[in-house]
Amino acid sequence: MSPVIGWYAHHVGAGHVARACLVGRQMRTPVVILSSAPRPPDWPAERWVALPPDDASGGDDHEAGGVLHWAPLGHRGYGDRMAAVAAWVGRARPAMLVSDVSVEITMLVRALGVPVAAVLMAGDRRDRPHQTGYDAATSLFAAWPADVQPVVGWRTEWNAKTVHLGGFSRFDPCAVSPPPGDRRVTVLWGRGGTTVAAADVASAAAATPTWSWSVCDETDAQRVLAEIQGADVVVCHAGQNVLAEVAAARRRAVIVPEARPHDEQQHLVAALQSLGLATGLTAWPQPDEWEGLLENALPSPSENWSRWNDGHGATRFAQALDRAVAEVAS
Repeated sequence: MSPVIGWYAHHVGAGHVARACLVGRQMRTPVVILSSAPRPPDWPAERWVALPPDDASGGDDHEAGGVLHWAPLGHRGYGDRMAAVAAWVGRARPAMLVSDVSVEITMLVRALGVPVAAVLMAGDRRDRPHQTGYDAATSLFAAWPADVQPVVGWRTEWNAKTVHLGGFSRFDPCAVSPPPGDRRVTVLWGRGGTTVAAADVASAAAATPTWSWSVCDETDAQRVLAEIQGADVVVCHAGQNVLAEVAAARRRAVIVPEARPHDEQQHLVAALQSLGLATGLTAWPQPDEWEGLLENALPSPSENWSRWNDGHGATRFAQALDRAVAEVAS
């Protein structure tokens, strides 16, 4: 049987599935994606395992006494989901599984005797489940450069099994383009949710009459790319995929982190600021602050973004996974 690799893609936000498809298309080893998110129409149905949803309320002892994040007792959806993953592993006998991201999936598949490559998340990961999951993973992949460390609770013994990919996006490497120079702002939000209201954006636009503002909440790749390339400054949250997309186009940016578990986005903003790559904030500014923020938005020059995303991160990921599969098979 030819080796196959499984890829668990979390259903919250569009980034996990997009990352799986992007890297999977570049791999020699066939990739089967397991997710309860919708299957992208351009991903083959035969290489997609639709998982039962498990995010409804119910069940008891969700954290298994603090060992896991979400493992509720008596929750039918959770039980069906984990059983479906285990059944697929039993049928497919994968050479490896990528966990992006779930400590429970990491531990389940590792307990089944399959190597697990865990995708790292920024933020405060000192909690027991993350520490245990990173310990159990065969390899760790970071979608940021090696000269920053946005993970609180990092342990030096993980260094030897960590691959720093840099940021990467669906627009690499062809998105680089000169800014239009017409003082346009694009506000870019993803599917992970936002606390910024339409009235907040309207107030900012009203306070900066020499700038033209638009909001992009699309998921269609070409429309999102057009919005980013058509802007002089992008205002966005600090999700990994959004940052990589803005970096791919080399746009000046004002980053407003959203509230996420483990303060993920706040730590990514701090990493960006440490490299001088973007203007990072702690909250949505007052209207009278926007003129100065837009005029002085970093980076300058915009080519500095290549330190975060050089256009080859997905290729590095695919090649590293193919090598790992070959080592397992040898």
